[in-house]
Amino acid sequence: MKIKFLGAAGEVTGSCFLVQTGNIQFLVDCGMLQGGREAPIRNRQPFDFDPHELDFVLLTHAHIDHSGMLPKLIKDGYSGYIYTTRATADLLDVLLPDSAHIQEVDAERASRKPRSRQGRHYGLTTPIYYMADALQTLNHIKEIEYENIIDLAPGIKCRFQDAGHILGSAIIEIWITEGANTRKIVFSGDLGQPGRPILRDPVFIEEADILVMESTYGDRPHRTTNSTEEEIVDIFNRTLPKGNIIIPAFAVGRTQEVIYQLLQLARHDKVNNLKVFVDSPMASKATAITMKHMELFDEEAKKMMTWKKIGTELPNLYFTESVEESQMLNKIRSGAIIISASGMCDAGRIKHHLRHNLGRPECAIMITGFQAMGSLGRRLVDGVKRVRIFGEEINVRASIHTIGGLSAHADQSALINWAKGFKKAPKHTYLVHGEANPAEVLAGRLKDELNWNVHIPKREETISFN
Repeated sequence: MKIKFLGAAGEVTGSCFLVQTGNIQFLVDCGMLQGGREAPIRNRQPFDFDPHELDFVLLTHAHIDHSGMLPKLIKDGYSGYIYTTRATADLLDVLLPDSAHIQEVDAERASRKPRSRQGRHYGLTTPIYYMADALQTLNHIKEIEYENIIDLAPGIKCRFQDAGHILGSAIIEIWITEGANTRKIVFSGDLGQPGRPILRDPVFIEEADILVMESTYGDRPHRTTNSTEEEIVDIFNRTLPKGNIIIPAFAVGRTQEVIYQLLQLARHDKVNNLKVFVDSPMASKATAITMKHMELFDEEAKKMMTWKKIGTELPNLYFTESVEESQMLNKIRSGAIIISASGMCDAGRIKHHLRHNLGRPECAIMITGFQAMGSLGRRLVDGVKRVRIFGEEINVRASIHTIGGLSAHADQSALINWAKGFKKAPKHTYLVHGEANPAEVLAGRLKDELNWNVHIPKREETISFN
């Protein structure tokens, strides 16, 4: 048996792992690389395998850095099932067509540039995939329930467990039998932070021979809920009287959690009369899907997250749909909280709001999620003084705030605690979905405190198991 680490190895996005055993080969995730100048080029490269030869695909969750290359997989000849949870399937109905639309718009924009200005990005005038590919992909989705063990192929079965990261996210347990030998592989997917609003905590897994585990925040803790609330209230009080607050947020997961956080603050009279605009049609649809799957909420969220309560506590919550409505927001000079995608600031309507507010010292930008290396969001977090948006140079005068307490990823202590849930150490542990330092720090703690055998694979590295 072999595992080839095709993505999210030494980096945070592009999750993709090829498992080969006997005559069967399958993928776990097929994600898009996000952030950085090389991402559009790498996403267009041929797969390191023949899609025709795959037997099935397992998908941990709907975020584009885990699912975004599925339409390319279908376009290039894959014809089998994509197994995932019901909630993830519902979210893919929104995310994959939206991703295709972005590919088509970006390609059309690139085609308008003179060839002399396209430089090393020449050739990006063709989308990675088209809307038809995304819609065709949806026909390959096979929904499964949490906790049910299903047979995938002779000698291979799996079970999806709740990862608590976003709606429908899963830890995947896989049992592979070769001859008289059965191995259990566990892919953690992205693990959620315990005690986080809305979703249930990640399920503990008790045993594995091979563990592929995320390490996004393996080197740091998140801020506590109380300190996070205090920080948000302080930003609101200082900014809203004279300026706007712009919140780049992933349409799935983060937007809903930000709304929940604002709802909590309003309920306890820590903020009042907020004017909140969710400027993302995809986020609006994802919010409706979130409300549809309240069986996945924790108990407190089940009590709070009803449209009636949201309407009472946040009466000035608006979901914009049309381009015209979005453009009108840029005329507001103060008092607005604008939540918009994309979460890393590299695409979508958020770029327009940054364009109109970054240069204003009275405004604030609240970063609520991980920013991949090379993304516009990462450059803002790292303190860049000047950025280019839609060809316009903009001086960064707005204050930039990183609100780590709202992260959907488990922090270092939560990752260690989840690892302690194993009754005995996995024989082999591979840390993925993390930059070099977080992965190395987490590996050190797992080795020192739990005596685990840990390896950090490189991209395209293949590990064989005899």
